[in-house]
This record gives sequence, structure tokens and C-alpha cells, in this order.
Amino acid sequence: MSKLKIAIQKSGRLNQESLQILKDCGVSIDNGKDQLKASANNFPLEVFYLRNGDIPQYLKDGVVDAAIIGENLLTEKGEGILFIEKLGFSKCKVSLAVPKNEEYRGITYFQNKKIATSYPNTVLKYLQKSNIQAQLHIINGSVEIAPNIGLADGICDIVSSGSTLFKNNLKEVEVILNSEAVLAVSPKLKKAQQEILNKLQFRVQSVLKARQSRYVLLNAPNEKLEKIIDILPGMRSPTVLPLAEEGWSSVHSVLNKNQFWEIIDELKNNGAEGILVCPIEKMVV
Repeated sequence: MSKLKIAIQKSGRLNQESLQILKDCGVSIDNGKDQLKASANNFPLEVFYLRNGDIPQYLKDGVVDAAIIGENLLTEKGEGILFIEKLGFSKCKVSLAVPKNEEYRGITYFQNKKIATSYPNTVLKYLQKSNIQAQLHIINGSVEIAPNIGLADGICDIVSSGSTLFKNNLKEVEVILNSEAVLAVSPKLKKAQQEILNKLQFRVQSVLKARQSRYVLLNAPNEKLEKIIDILPGMRSPTVLPLAEEGWSSVHSVLNKNQFWEIIDELKNNGAEGILVCPIEKMVV
């Protein structure tokens, strides 16, 4: 039977979140310690545990059919590789930064300057758009220290919270790329594996929609029912059921979690009572 070979990071945060989304998709993987690959026992899937920086080449060569990988790494090393789904975790930025005491008035600051980076291809393409010529020092590891030891005038690196920049007396001045984990696909993907990938993507989409949504149940007086229904966006329209107490109804709907508090306040102001909010495990629309 054909299997889909998918690569994930061997260790670290991206590894854990990748395994979690597969688990939420109902894919059960029995992975012993230090295994380089493992098969799912309830889905035609084989997981390869690889060094993050090696994954783009494995995709290009068709050794793996798909991968969960950071968009930043795909941009840097995965030219010609497409992704089919953004996964909503492992979010970060690839940014240019300079010493805090430097006066920064725009990208021309970097003209003929030295930049330390682990992302030479990404920063070079960005600078070329503005016709900026700079000298790149390629560093694997502690890039932030480069300006402090006189190796570079600025850096280009991953920024999450910004605390590492702060500790090294740097400030972020240009965001080159907003990145998150993505589901990438090998350009050599075969038809049989494409069919399996389609099934996996459908499950992933159901999980992602559920993560962004909340199920809401509330009681509403019938005279205010129309107004309350207007407030609720819902997937199509809210479900309305009569309560045992005359003149009242139970209303069920789904809210986007980012709109949650504003809508709840509006519902309360319009007579809604007994509001219950529940997480959603899967959402198929």
C-alpha cells in the first residue's frame, strides 16, 4: 500500500507542534526514542525525523513527499518548493536589526554596510529590491553578537519576542518576512501520494478551523431573539430551540475566537443569559 512520506524537525518546538497537529488529525504515530522514521498505525503515513536545514533538499530530491517546515527556512533554502497550507504555529519574523544607538532612516542605511546573518539568500533578495549593496557575513549560531564585536554593522535573523535583540543592544528596523509553520510539498510528488496528501490536508483544515473557533450556547428572551441572531455570525445561521420556560429560546452558534469578547459583551447587553463557551475539537464545513 502506498504511503505518504512526511518530514518534520527532529527535535525542538517545531517537532512537538508538528506531532501535535498530526495527533489532532487522528494520526497515531508510535515513535520510540531516537528513531529516524516511524509509521502511523491508522493512516498511510510515514514520518521522517530530520535536521531542519536538511528538509528542503529532501523535498527537492523527492526523498520525502511533504514536510512541516518553517516558512522562513523554505524561503531561504527551498526555492521552487510550494506550500499548500499555513499551520498557525511557530510564528516568527526574519528581520534586520542595528545597534540601538544608531540613527536609522531607512533601508539605505545598509548601503555598503556589513550584515551578519544565517539567511543570506533571504536578505540578499530583499536588499536587491531596493538596489542596496551590502557585504554579508554568513554565521550559523549567535548572530546577535556580531555588531558588539565589530564583525558587522547590523544583522538579519529570526525575531520572536525581541528579547534577544534587547539583551544585545539591538533594535529591529526592517521586517523581511513574517513566518509560520507550513505544509510544504515535494515537486516530485506522485499521484498516489497526492491522494493521501489531499486527505491529510482536509483533516488539517478541519483542525485549524476548530482552533480558531468557539461553540457558544445561550438563552435568549424571544422578544430579543431577532437582535441576538443578528449579532451572531455563525457558519450559516444559528440553531434556535425552544426552552421549557415559555418565552425563552436556546441559541447555538460558532464564533471566531478573535471576535469572542466583543460579541459576548454585545450579546449580554441585548438580553442573552446563561452563556456557555466550549472549545471545538474538529470542524468540517
